[in-house]
Amino acid sequence: MNEENVYGKMTDSEKQVAEYLDKLDISWKFEYPVFLNDEKERPRLWTPDFYLPDLNIYVEVCGSKNFDYEYRKHRYFENKIDVIYLHLYKDKIEWQDHFKERLMVFVKERLPRLNKMMDLAFKK
Repeated sequence: MNEENVYGKMTDSEKQVAEYLDKLDISWKFEYPVFLNDEKERPRLWTPDFYLPDLNIYVEVCGSKNFDYEYRKHRYFENKIDVIYLHLYKDKIEWQDHFKERLMVFVKERLPRLNKMMDLAFKK
């Protein structure tokens, strides 16, 4: 799906996620930038690990329990950016189940809004 040279820039955990996304036939872009506002409403450019363009969802591969992701989570949430956090260091298989569960949550949250837009678009 993606150029071979991108894998050389990835950590082992990121490579595992890329391979899993490929297995699920989910298109992805590595370190695709996203614009958001920080706590002072200043524009910022961040690069989450993966962007899933067909789903408009980002994925952060959390590589260490020593890094505090709460600030990032809060900023993404405040900017209405959907992000799935995967903690590969916790369990080698559980993260895949977590990914699928979070993906379904985002889909279910979007469905009522999409249905409402479609109803309004086709209303005569």
